[in-house]
Amino acid sequence: MSDELAGLNPSQLQAIVGSGPTALFATVSGAHLYGFESPDSDVDLRGAFVAPLREALRITPFEETLVIERIQDGIELDWVAHDVHKFVRLMPRRNGYVLEQLYSPLVVLGGPWLEELRALGEGCIIRHLYHHYRGFTATQRKLLLKPDATVKAMLYAYRVLLTGVHLLRAGVIEANLTNLLADHPVDGVADLIARKRSGAEKQLLAGDDRAHHFPTLDRLEAEMLEAFKGSKLPEEVTNRPALDDYVVRARMELGT
Repeated sequence: MSDELAGLNPSQLQAIVGSGPTALFATVSGAHLYGFESPDSDVDLRGAFVAPLREALRITPFEETLVIERIQDGIELDWVAHDVHKFVRLMPRRNGYVLEQLYSPLVVLGGPWLEELRALGEGCIIRHLYHHYRGFTATQRKLLLKPDATVKAMLYAYRVLLTGVHLLRAGVIEANLTNLLADHPVDGVADLIARKRSGAEKQLLAGDDRAHHFPTLDRLEAEMLEAFKGSKLPEEVTNRPALDDYVVRARMELGT
């Protein structure tokens, strides 16, 4: 259990993770990971599990994604996990989302299997993860054009862009917006974080927020493109055989 889970109930998190199939690892994602959770924010638990070997070997397809939802003290807890085969299959596919889950410092269930997978994940940190963050940015920019656009949507846009820039330059997955701002200062974002953390999950943008922040988002998109062009990260995943071996061992040792 991570020491960084301040404000969350560890026993509740462990209970929901333990209520399904054998968990491989579990971390906290979403607004808590990004550093701008509101008092009413859901707690997003993400990770991987190991389906029983007998189930995985059947010709009948089994459910590769687990979803368990609970309400605790008025807050929704969501445990969403992929079977190890699916999770590891997604890692080499330019999928920043699963890599952010893998490297989240908010660890509910970890241990040697998580540490090994994190080491293997380094071989999946490639230059073309840029396309994941570019696509995610485009989605957020569309949301920000809607009349009911939220502070959360603006913070997501900043978080995605700065995560992408940092990844392409430093080769490290960093999803916490406050940490990212320490290396990439952006005027006005700390104020947005304070508004989100002290207000409601779906509070709307103020009247001048778009005029203030849209030019900065444009600049960061251009900066991320330049970081992509100059990135020294590998072009392709470097360790597919090791990932394959990991899945086999996890299934044989934890799925029996």
